[in-house]
Amino acid sequence: MIIKCQNVYKKYKEIQALDGLDLSIKKGDIHGLLGPNGAGKSTLINIFASLINHDQGDISIMEQSIPSNFHKIKGKLGFVPQDLAIYEDLTAYENISFFASLYGLRGKERKDKVNKALEFVGLKDRQKSQVKTFSGGMKRRLNIACGICHEPEIIFFDEPTVGIDPQSRNHILESIVKLNKQGNTIIYTTHYMEEAQSICDKISIIDYGKIIAEGTVNKLVKLVTKHELLYVKIKGDNFNYNESKTFLEIDGVESVNLEEEGINITHNGNSELLENVISKVKACNKQVSTIESRIPNLEDVFLTLTGRTLRD
Repeated sequence: MIIKCQNVYKKYKEIQALDGLDLSIKKGDIHGLLGPNGAGKSTLINIFASLINHDQGDISIMEQSIPSNFHKIKGKLGFVPQDLAIYEDLTAYENISFFASLYGLRGKERKDKVNKALEFVGLKDRQKSQVKTFSGGMKRRLNIACGICHEPEIIFFDEPTVGIDPQSRNHILESIVKLNKQGNTIIYTTHYMEEAQSICDKISIIDYGKIIAEGTVNKLVKLVTKHELLYVKIKGDNFNYNESKTFLEIDGVESVNLEEEGINITHNGNSELLENVISKVKACNKQVSTIESRIPNLEDVFLTLTGRTLRD
């Protein structure tokens, strides 16, 4: 394993950010770290980057214990933080060149790698433009170029697609897959299940500082295959929170997730479920628009395990 964490703890005053976390990441994988805000994802990434120290436990990267041996592997690691780490008044070229210099790159080698990074993220034609003229998606792409310009072996991406347009998101995801095909190990944190489902070889779901489930997408989805999912879309105003929770009174219903235009019901296949659901809708003075069965996905896995959605 290229990264190993054993019994790792980190606490901020009264908040237990990591609570005995165990994690192993295989070389050459795109490994997703999924969880809601406050689950411990960014804390773990910051510990890997030696920006903060953990309180207890053992962490090794490339068989080097951190933070004590971080200097031995620093040049082999790349970090793309959630918060943009770029300078608005510098050009794209100047930004990447600055970060390349921090990794000891000089002269022609630095120039070549800066140009390669610009081409990789599709910003070669804007290399002389000041960053303050860039769109949000372009800034995200530049942020990636700054994190990979020294050609690291392991790259940490901390929610790199937050707040950008779909075209830029697709470009970033395609770039991550390309980096992986070139031999990089990728650690990818996100809120977006569809992203993880499309690019990750293995996924670890984190909640309250612990790994609560991990495996391939198919393996994780099998955790909820004993359950069935029913989506009920409503005409007019949707259910309020209290109304949605009354569906838990129906025999066979295990959880209810309130969505924009209806509710997602996780159930155990009770034969009278549909009739009882329709009756409950009428009791709430609502009308059914559509009812459909759904195939479980990663978000359903998380809901089943924790009782709340990943975006809560």
